[in-house]
Amino acid sequence: MSPQKRVKNSQVQKRTSQVSGNYPTNLLAWEEKEDLNDSKYSLKRGQNNPVEDYGHADDQAEDALQIAVRYFEKGPVKTSQNKDKILEEHLKTVENVALKNGLAPEGIDILLNVALSGKFGSAVNTRILKCMIPTTLISEHSVVKAVSWLCVGKCSGSTKVLFYRWLVAMFDFIDHKEEINLLYGFFFASLQDDALCPYACHLLYLLTKKENVKPFRVRKLLDLQAKMGMQPHLQALLSLYKFFAPTLISVSLPTRKKIYFKNSENLWKTALLAVRQRNQGPPPEPLKLMLGPAKVRPVKRKWNSYSVIPVLNSSSCSKECGKKGMILSNYLSSHELFPLEQLKSFPQLLQNIHCLELPSQMGAVLNNSLLLHYINCVKDESILLRLYHWLSQTLQEECIWYKVNNFEHEKEFANFLATVNRAQCFLQEGFYSCETFLYKSLPLWDGFCCRSQFLQLVSWIPFNSFSEVKPLVFDHLAQLFFTSTIYFKSSVLQSLKELLQNWLLWLSVDIHMKPVMNSPLETTLGGSMNSVSELIHYVGWLSTTALRLESNSTFLLHFILDFYEKVCDIYINYNLPLVVLFPPGIFYPALLSLDSSILNQLCYIMHRYRKNLTAAKKNELVQKTKSEFNFSSKTYQEFNHYLTAMVGCLWTSKPFQKGFYIDPDVLEKTGVAEYKNSLNLVHHPALLSYAVSFLLQEWPEERTTVNMRSIRGKKWNWYLDYLFSEGLQGLKLFIRSSIHHSSVP
Repeated sequence: MSPQKRVKNSQVQKRTSQVSGNYPTNLLAWEEKEDLNDSKYSLKRGQNNPVEDYGHADDQAEDALQIAVRYFEKGPVKTSQNKDKILEEHLKTVENVALKNGLAPEGIDILLNVALSGKFGSAVNTRILKCMIPTTLISEHSVVKAVSWLCVGKCSGSTKVLFYRWLVAMFDFIDHKEEINLLYGFFFASLQDDALCPYACHLLYLLTKKENVKPFRVRKLLDLQAKMGMQPHLQALLSLYKFFAPTLISVSLPTRKKIYFKNSENLWKTALLAVRQRNQGPPPEPLKLMLGPAKVRPVKRKWNSYSVIPVLNSSSCSKECGKKGMILSNYLSSHELFPLEQLKSFPQLLQNIHCLELPSQMGAVLNNSLLLHYINCVKDESILLRLYHWLSQTLQEECIWYKVNNFEHEKEFANFLATVNRAQCFLQEGFYSCETFLYKSLPLWDGFCCRSQFLQLVSWIPFNSFSEVKPLVFDHLAQLFFTSTIYFKSSVLQSLKELLQNWLLWLSVDIHMKPVMNSPLETTLGGSMNSVSELIHYVGWLSTTALRLESNSTFLLHFILDFYEKVCDIYINYNLPLVVLFPPGIFYPALLSLDSSILNQLCYIMHRYRKNLTAAKKNELVQKTKSEFNFSSKTYQEFNHYLTAMVGCLWTSKPFQKGFYIDPDVLEKTGVAEYKNSLNLVHHPALLSYAVSFLLQEWPEERTTVNMRSIRGKKWNWYLDYLFSEGLQGLKLFIRSSIHHSSVP
């Protein structure tokens, strides 16, 4: 399986074109604003408009913030007698503005330098870092300068840890990552510090590219693991390294994915939400994926901002091309990249597929079918890893039934899950982050909230050993299944049918290929067939029990037989050596159903079973060698057993002599004198109305004395043609393939 997924799940609500790589480190711009604000205030004097008063209050807060930032930039005033009081006042100003409105990029640039330069004590630095909440983006250069202060060694160890946590939490708010990636070696050296190690691993996990994986780094990680034990953060980084360079790492790592890292954004999450909840708009309806660009507008939503699918913005610096002062190497590198905002059509994608750079916020691709095409075509699996990481964190944070009384955002969360499901369907691939989410959330799910979307996630579980998935998903699903309504049972059966179809498609494509490292299908053909067989038997058990609970409901039988329409054709349609018959608890209720559509569906399934078993038998005779996939005689005997029962009920009027047993006392209570010879195509309860309609249509003069026994000989053949003309094509296929017409009653 792929290692756990990358890319932090935070996202930028609105990306502005004003954010560039060079932010001013002084307050000249703010001082100019201050002069303009003074003129505004003179115009507003004497007015009592509440809107203007509110704007006036915001302007005052902005002025106070400028004064506070100037104070921190200059450093503590040692000669002041009230320095502690002044310091506390300015700290509260910065905290209040940051928590309410967020900080502009230039403000973050200055305050980061203050916090890491050691001008103030650790307590002050901690409070400053905790209020580093961006309104839009964070400059990459600000981060690089802040990292340079770590080399000076003027800040405490706790401040370093908090800075690393802040970097991880704000990773997606950083406008570019190229220069930060150049510091990969510095961050890797931080693994030596026991306190920094978990957060350095998380940051490296987000930054790692294939070119960053080196033998000496692999050796260092293995040494650290030997020293510290199997720490989750080290396993995460090793798994990623093993994915990029499998030949460098021979140690075995856990294959079952889990959350490797603690959530570093908890300190800032509430503040980010408060900032993002200003000027909100209604949540948009989910988009339908189609071949073309997604027309998504950067609207604000009244919901946790982390769950908003980011607006598509190019992470390259192509917008900077031609700017004054831009060096030639940067111009050349940016000129080669095609801006994602300009990608409008599929031919355009084909022409520029070699020079596309995906956005740093990978969640943006979910609403763009062209980028999903790109992901499906390129060989760089790190793209999927980044998407998986973003999805994993987003689903973990935003699942509305993880928290008490958090169901007011059900529609928004349902729309988000629907978007994820459409992306999986578009790629024809299940996301491993969604699988992990199912494992964690299913035990807490009530079976009602976001039902349709949640069950669609079940249908996209990547192919796994059934014995591993069963305790994590299917055991919990069974508890809900048996205690819920018939409509929930039908929905579960529909999702399991889609899951089976997806597994069969993946297997039919990949099972005959050479296994690839970390592939979900890295198993033997026999093991894969066992997993599929166990899934089918599991659904058979669910269905048999459900029919007893729902009194052999016709509605439920339709969904059960829909599932077995997929099962009966596995050998021919998917070229896989597997034939699994339905259990008696499904076959006999369907055979004796009062609904003609159920009987017709059963006849079609039996016809397809016959075709598949015949093809399998012919293949065995051609090969003339015993294979592990040769079907046992028990399978053929069971099918013949069912076939005999069906022929007895539909053709020979000898239903209870072979195939199954019914207590004679029960049959006698029916009041049918010759019950042993009273069930066939004419007298079957599902077809009785057809027989009456046939007689009335052909011989209307006998309306008063309808004689069912008169349908014999030529009338029998006419009756068959009548049934076939009524759309019972399954019955037609079954009779023509399994019954010789020389035996007409």
